[in-house]
Amino acid sequence: MASSVEEASGQKQEEPTPRLQIYSTSDTVSPFWREKYEREAKKYWDVFYKRHQDRFFKDRHYLDKEWGHYLSGASRKVILEVGCGAGNTIFPLVATYANIFVHACDFSPNAVNLVKKHKDFTESRVNAFVCDLTIDDLSKQISPSSVDIVTMIFVLSAVSPEKMSLVVQNVSKVLKPSGRVLFRDYATGDLAQERLNCKDQKISENFYARGDGTRAFYFSNGFLTNLFKENAFDVEELDLCCKQVENRSRELVMNRRWVQAVFCLSDSTNSSNNSEAAIRIDHPDQDKMELNVNENSLKKPVKDLEVDMSDGVAAEMFGLPTSSDHDNEIIELELGGWTFNIKVLSKENQHTCKSTGLMLWESARFMASVLARNPSIVAGKRVLELGSGCAGICSMLAARSADLVFATDGDTKALNLLLENVVSNLRPPISDKFTTRILEWGKKDHIEAIKQVNSGGFDIILGTDVTYIPEAIVPLFQTAKELISSNEGINEDRQAALILCHIFRRVDEPSILSAASQFGFKLVDKWPVVIPIDSSLSIIKSWFPENGSADVSRGPLNILYFHME
Repeated sequence: MASSVEEASGQKQEEPTPRLQIYSTSDTVSPFWREKYEREAKKYWDVFYKRHQDRFFKDRHYLDKEWGHYLSGASRKVILEVGCGAGNTIFPLVATYANIFVHACDFSPNAVNLVKKHKDFTESRVNAFVCDLTIDDLSKQISPSSVDIVTMIFVLSAVSPEKMSLVVQNVSKVLKPSGRVLFRDYATGDLAQERLNCKDQKISENFYARGDGTRAFYFSNGFLTNLFKENAFDVEELDLCCKQVENRSRELVMNRRWVQAVFCLSDSTNSSNNSEAAIRIDHPDQDKMELNVNENSLKKPVKDLEVDMSDGVAAEMFGLPTSSDHDNEIIELELGGWTFNIKVLSKENQHTCKSTGLMLWESARFMASVLARNPSIVAGKRVLELGSGCAGICSMLAARSADLVFATDGDTKALNLLLENVVSNLRPPISDKFTTRILEWGKKDHIEAIKQVNSGGFDIILGTDVTYIPEAIVPLFQTAKELISSNEGINEDRQAALILCHIFRRVDEPSILSAASQFGFKLVDKWPVVIPIDSSLSIIKSWFPENGSADVSRGPLNILYFHME
């Protein structure tokens, strides 16, 4: 939804006020989603492995070609695979080297279960366990200084940059003084990064959210080198690899970039004095190209380099359709004896969409349940919903008993989807009372267009989760003042009302009350609260049966009830 602020005094402004968006226009995701990605990172990866099982990544048989000289030898070697996933690194190693033991950890329980269910899993060769390396102490699972090789294959990129040092420090506790960290991960400039840039899925510099909620960081050589050096590691090798991968069946050419490195502890006796590591660039049109960093030469011809590539990776990079790639989903709701089938943007796509109106918010569900139990709130009245979004569930419930219902939003995508929902859920004569209109708060031509259809104003104005953007609060109340019915001199129970419902998170109620007062609205009741603002009124409390308040008090849901002064 969008709104523009007009002068409260009604004086003509010299310059038009810029249009105000109540959803983000930044090229980065909102703070809400940034925090959600971090808080629920484990959940997103757990869902990823539940959905894809072991089919997403190919087994990494190239490890023997790239790092065989570290992994082979007569003596028994202990390997730690960090972020083991479904075992695409573990089992090729176990099959190739008979004299190794692998500790495998991942913070996704589903991933660890996939490892344990693998046909080649045996406890004599593999110890698989759940561990979040940003929180859990690795040395409680593995003896300190007991690991010869740590493999970190496309795993550190899933960690927020602020917590990467915690992972490196954790790994250093269990690594032998002579041990090595074998590293491969995404590099800046990879085509997947370019695609994510185009989708406005940036969390922070070089850090992005994918469509399924998992995250990916793209490493520069400088960032990676500093990260490990700051945590007592030396850089032994550092290769920047570029490769073109062609999918002939789809006529696609994919430019992949990744960084491949070997790190050793700074006090390691085997550490070569490499303040400058060898950096190679593998180009599709050249056999070899080296940056002028030092005199080290390539150990392998570039044609031997392999890419982690699967249908899943290709789908992510190019947006190709997959079996789980659906734009919308249907939510079924039972309210007041009615069954509603509401089409909304699918959960997989919600977090990358700037339009807040394409989903069904909890406060809308809550207010709809209130209207279903208390049709008298809107019975025989003219009802306006501000910011109805694509669901419009409050407006559809109100249409059963109201005389007239306007469902409005400033987002045309939300309104288009709302029309689909209205057509599929309402029938005459109820649908005849239902109207959808575009309404950007504070925009005069939108307000006037509604007044031309309903000149007498609205008896009930509803808004659910429409006050969480501070800049939108003033135009919201200005618009409500323009469209609410004056109905002076009638009984209090028939007095026009503005009803706002929101989840109490990052909502500044003092600012809401200040803006309300500025435009002549008086708060007469609030829920939850034992004593109403005016002790002679108990409007909202009457909506809830005395023995049924528990089923509507889930979460920090709030209702504010206003009359005009």
